[in-house]
Amino acid sequence: MQVGFLNVLSALFGWVYTLSWSLSFYPQPILNWRRKSTSGTTIDFPFINTLGFLAYLISNAAFYYSPVVRAQYAARNNGHHPAVAFNDIAFAAHALLLSLITASQYFFPRLWRFAATPGTRISRFILGTAIGCVLGVFVVILRVQPDSDSTRSVDPQRDWVWLDVVYAVGYVKLWVTLIKFTPQILANFRNKSTAGWSISQILLDFVGGTLSIAQLLIDSYLQGDWSGLTGNPVKFALGQVSMIYDLIFFAQHYVLYREPGGMTGEREALLERGDEQRGYRQSHGRTD
Repeated sequence: MQVGFLNVLSALFGWVYTLSWSLSFYPQPILNWRRKSTSGTTIDFPFINTLGFLAYLISNAAFYYSPVVRAQYAARNNGHHPAVAFNDIAFAAHALLLSLITASQYFFPRLWRFAATPGTRISRFILGTAIGCVLGVFVVILRVQPDSDSTRSVDPQRDWVWLDVVYAVGYVKLWVTLIKFTPQILANFRNKSTAGWSISQILLDFVGGTLSIAQLLIDSYLQGDWSGLTGNPVKFALGQVSMIYDLIFFAQHYVLYREPGGMTGEREALLERGDEQRGYRQSHGRTD
């Protein structure tokens, strides 16, 4: 009875966290669209976030669909399969699509008819991080390729195998998650404001991170083996790191740079800013 309940609870947590995390990608592009501007936010976040979710989609798909990767994982983890469910793939694909849409608002503002935001460019740190991640995965592929093409039997316990490539791709997502919010936190600090940065996405992200970790713990308990955590460290770390950043944004929005009204104030400010910008365009003879 308990096992059946935990299975249902795990599935419920999986789809609810997928829904929460998926919905978290909507508030920022909607806020940008209604403000007709990306001011107050950095281009670094949507750029590196796109790379991160591309990596996350690839690693999850490999764990879920590839018989080679799944067999190599089982060989290293006491015969257990990866703790990756279909909802992880659905989330990653949706997140990648929304990240691309959001990034397009920064790279192609004219297409969205946004007001120009001076000084918008990718920082050297974020650009260097993206290039370094791609090169790192390429190096691992070069290391694995000779062993995979050889005629001798490959032992996943001691040899470099395609599972290591999948891990490398997964660690790209982990590293991106570790650093992707930093430019926005610094921007909020410099501006002494969170205006333009949607707190709604952070609230949804926090709920998603909590339930993601809960599902992983339940699945590992049901398997009777905690390799679900050690064998898939990316998923476990993602929830933890995201929640730490979420707490920092909560502190900035509700304590350090608090504005009256909380989320209601955000919506009112959004509408007010939209009215101001429309008035500005009308006064300058613009109707777009």
